[in-house]
Amino acid sequence: MPICFFNEGIEYNLKEKNRLKRWIRGVIEKEKMQIGQVNIIFTTNNKILQINKEYLSHDYYTDIITFNYCDKEIVNGDIYISLDTVRNNSAYYGVKMIEELYRVIIHGILHLIGYNDQNKGESVIMREKETYYLERLKNLL
Repeated sequence: MPICFFNEGIEYNLKEKNRLKRWIRGVIEKEKMQIGQVNIIFTTNNKILQINKEYLSHDYYTDIITFNYCDKEIVNGDIYISLDTVRNNSAYYGVKMIEELYRVIIHGILHLIGYNDQNKGESVIMREKETYYLERLKNLL
């Protein structure tokens, strides 16, 4: 099943899509899961805020919202990413925007796989996984 990239309310041309798809598939397989349908939707702060209010009752911007439709070990979901917030965070953290975008993408994939970051312990594990898989990505690009 596919991994698809979409734009909603924004123009963005993601480069290296096939390598990113291979990376995402590799992460899912390494975590002993199977790929189903994963949609990664690039959007704006306004759309993220609308989704956050409508579905999560949160009134703030965020870089990513993940909708998990997984069925046992099959990874399915929609990942909404605000490119506005990714751009702002990349400046704040002093990294290239594309590096921050890759971090956010893998963060969403890890959520679909079953990792959470609701407390300090979970956040530490999530960051370790992100770092590990970002290092693997460097070998593909």
